[in-house]
Amino acid sequence: MAFEGLTDRLQKAMEKLRRKPKVTEADLRETMREIRLALLEADVNFKVVKDFVKTVREKAAGAEVLKGLNPAQQIVKIVNDELTKLMGEEAVPLNKAPHIPTVIMMVGLQGAGKTTTAGKLALRLKNENHARPMFIAADVYRPAAITQLQQVADQIDVPVFEKGTDVDPVEIVREGMEVAQKNYNDYVIIDTAGRLQIDEQLMDELANIKELVNPNEILLVIDSMTGQNAVNTAQGFDDKLDITGVILTKLDGDTRGGAAMSIRAVTGKPIKFVGEGEKMEDLDVFHPDRMASRILGMGDMMTLIEKAQKNFDEEQAQETMDKMRENTFDYNDFLAQMDQVTKMGPLENIIKMMPGMANNPALKNLNLDPKQFAHIRAIVLSMTPEERENPDIMNPSRRRRLAAGAGRPIVEVNRMIKQFNQMRKMMKQVTNGNFNGMQNMFGGQMPGGKMGQMAMNRMARKMKKDKQKRIKKLRKLRKKK
Repeated sequence: MAFEGLTDRLQKAMEKLRRKPKVTEADLRETMREIRLALLEADVNFKVVKDFVKTVREKAAGAEVLKGLNPAQQIVKIVNDELTKLMGEEAVPLNKAPHIPTVIMMVGLQGAGKTTTAGKLALRLKNENHARPMFIAADVYRPAAITQLQQVADQIDVPVFEKGTDVDPVEIVREGMEVAQKNYNDYVIIDTAGRLQIDEQLMDELANIKELVNPNEILLVIDSMTGQNAVNTAQGFDDKLDITGVILTKLDGDTRGGAAMSIRAVTGKPIKFVGEGEKMEDLDVFHPDRMASRILGMGDMMTLIEKAQKNFDEEQAQETMDKMRENTFDYNDFLAQMDQVTKMGPLENIIKMMPGMANNPALKNLNLDPKQFAHIRAIVLSMTPEERENPDIMNPSRRRRLAAGAGRPIVEVNRMIKQFNQMRKMMKQVTNGNFNGMQNMFGGQMPGGKMGQMAMNRMARKMKKDKQKRIKKLRKLRKKK
């Protein structure tokens, strides 16, 4: 996942401050030095780093911070606020035409993931805006570019306008726009050609397409794994085309994150979306405040909640909560929950959105291999309906039969059953407002340290209040009857 190295370095720097009862000027200088090195190692633009560190130092050096209560926490807040400003402060929505169609030009170098990202964007528009998008295949140079776009379009059921590779791209776009207007497509996404590097021929062609259609959006797709080069690419495209926004791809890969933190400061253009996965659904709105929180290891609960809302059935979730509270949660429920969680994306990414979990030592030995889910599913599906509904009847002979049926070692079956029983016990405690089970799971320490403990305490109080409200509501209903 992106930013792991940067998050680790920044967390260590902040942890040193938190241990000190009083923060001196010398402590602040040392922290600023470590922040500067961490950002440079993450491939953030040198001038951006210099300005960032200067601003944080000036704001943190005030007597009211160093001599006030919890100076370390105040400095963390300053760093968080400045990171958010650096990346743009607020999420920026797509521009929309006053009359259909809204025209979006996708531009970028070869290998950045432009065509796939065009598909992800079209699917997002279909799902969230109930839109009827259409693609125009304007890349006539790259081998199999049109075929790739058609394959992407087939996955999400979106039409493609193409004229092959022997027609001028500007003419293809002209005819494609006429078709879109006739068919009342409300979005047109133009998949333009890319090069291995910026050249005059490419830029002239893109400029001609821009002049023809006057697009509402010119979105530059950038591979975040290219680091500082991504910023140079963004500047080059912006100088020639005046781009309206950026989409960063492969942010879930082994990337240092410098591109995400430099592009807005260097070009002044917003990052509008980020791609964090290979599935067509893996395109998210870029929220600078949430990204800053993730970089500092404070989690991203809002994105986690949004993912859950998209993938979880509300009625089923409430039913599951009730079963957990009553301790009637069984293997059928477990299988259904596992399916819904896997839809949210890679489990390690989900866990790291929780406060304090980005570099939690408890995760180091956690095996999150996707194959494990397939093995667990095989074991559960080898159970009889009675066994799935009554988890407590799993005696040794039944376990041996499960191991044979699923083709897994008996040790693995025993481990899965033990973990299921522990989870069931812990979730019963959590749904009743008792977080001791979760604390034990993380070695006696809540995720996020004191901040994590405070968050869990707030959650416990809220759950207790909700429970009291439900009891009052039930009593009123009984009185009416």
